[in-house]
Amino acid sequence: MRGDVVALPCRRFIAVAVAVGLGALSACGRAGETPPMISDSATAPAGGASLTGAGASFPYPLYARWFNEYGVNAGLSINYHSVGSAAGIAAVLDRTVDFGATDVPMSNEELQQAGTRILHVPTAVGAIGVTYQLPSLRRPLRLSGEVMADLFLGRISRWDDPRLQSLNPDVALPDLPVRVVHRSDGSGTTYVFTEYLCAVSPAWAAGPGRGRRVDWPVGMAGAGNEGVAGEVKATEGAVGYVEVVYARQNRLPIAHVRNRAGRFVSPLPFEIATAAASAFEAHGADTDHGDAFRQSLVNAPGDQAYPIVSFTWLLVAPEMIGRSKTLALSSVLTWAFNEGADVTTTLGYVPLPAQLAERAVRTLETAAPPR
Repeated sequence: MRGDVVALPCRRFIAVAVAVGLGALSACGRAGETPPMISDSATAPAGGASLTGAGASFPYPLYARWFNEYGVNAGLSINYHSVGSAAGIAAVLDRTVDFGATDVPMSNEELQQAGTRILHVPTAVGAIGVTYQLPSLRRPLRLSGEVMADLFLGRISRWDDPRLQSLNPDVALPDLPVRVVHRSDGSGTTYVFTEYLCAVSPAWAAGPGRGRRVDWPVGMAGAGNEGVAGEVKATEGAVGYVEVVYARQNRLPIAHVRNRAGRFVSPLPFEIATAAASAFEAHGADTDHGDAFRQSLVNAPGDQAYPIVSFTWLLVAPEMIGRSKTLALSSVLTWAFNEGADVTTTLGYVPLPAQLAERAVRTLETAAPPR
């Protein structure tokens, strides 16, 4: 996918520095939260212009690196707060931020409530991984969608259950209780994960269903991807769902999931890219309006497609923030889709295909209010 990043015409970029975790929304952050991979030199310049954003933890490691590396020659500070997709949408609706971030598209009702046009601008593709703490396993756990749903429904309560053993015939699964870990907060990660479970399990669709928050039948809760990863890492027999970056950062294993073609696949860049490309092609998106980017990628067709995949979006209301801030965001993304593409792949996200990346930037540019 690195070869697919868009090459847009040369332009003078707006220099950006980042002060992640500081600024007007500091009260929204979790106590003691430390942003990953941020250099001490990435501080906001005195008297400079600024952008404030809040939302999804799913892309937080990526945004932190992008903003930091683009901000070496500071002229504009970006304060981004990892508070979850639900809080990011609420902040946009309350008009307390310049941009939101989410892994779940806003509903039609929320868009109507906004009273102004809100663009969904995709920035990257990521995947949700099912992670677990089974120290005796020496190879990745295999899961089907139906069995995965029954784990999180509490219908499979021990790791040596025959249904799990049938998917893992060459593995001696331990005689341990299953300890489910789920999110405590409203979350795009939860939305994507439960959207997938609804697609593969009638029992899940008829029960907890899909949402940023659902009524979990069993389990313990963790705040954010960080909290779920921490609980799984600390609890023998645990199983949880996190954005794959967080599993890798915490050196947690990730299950191989059976896809629509019947193959067990892992959330590696090629498998994620395959899912995104096939799902986007199946949906079709030939226009540049904001709704073109509001679409699901879960359970995509394709032999190599990993089934729990999503775009992650910025939420931007050009009429609310004005021309200069809208164009500043387009310049940040232009840099991110080009020079920042290596960061994207290194962290385990997948860059947008060239055509989509170009349209994402063009959508911001054309939506900027006149002077």
